[in-house]
Amino acid sequence: MIEIKLVDNDVDLRRSHRVMVQLRPQLSEDAYVAQVHHQEAHDHYRVVSLYEDGEVRAVAGFRLATGLALGHHLYVDDLVTDSETRSHGHGKALLDWMEAHGKAHGCKQLVLDSGVQRHAAHRFYLRERMDIICYNFRKVIH
Repeated sequence: MIEIKLVDNDVDLRRSHRVMVQLRPQLSEDAYVAQVHHQEAHDHYRVVSLYEDGEVRAVAGFRLATGLALGHHLYVDDLVTDSETRSHGHGKALLDWMEAHGKAHGCKQLVLDSGVQRHAAHRFYLRERMDIICYNFRKVIH
């Protein structure tokens, strides 16, 4: 049985760490919890988990945002499926859930950035009818 729900307590947040760390390996469990709480307070960040038979199989972090370029949109900061159960439709289910959540909150677009090295993820996003709309540039500030 599959269930998707917004994470609203530290127990479920800690349960999601096992999967999220596969995308964000630099975060210990405590650092992850602290960072999520910081982002919730300052950026309206939310975590959503997909459970299959009670186990976390996929996790996403997202926020609702508004900007001149994109208008009101849902931005996906993090999306990862458990490496043990990849290609079982969990990523698609979370993406569909976030699209519906964004639509219910007046968003006109779902947007995400993906590292250039993540070729399998890019194939998935293109298969899900997402368009490549820009390049993302970065400069490290010392």
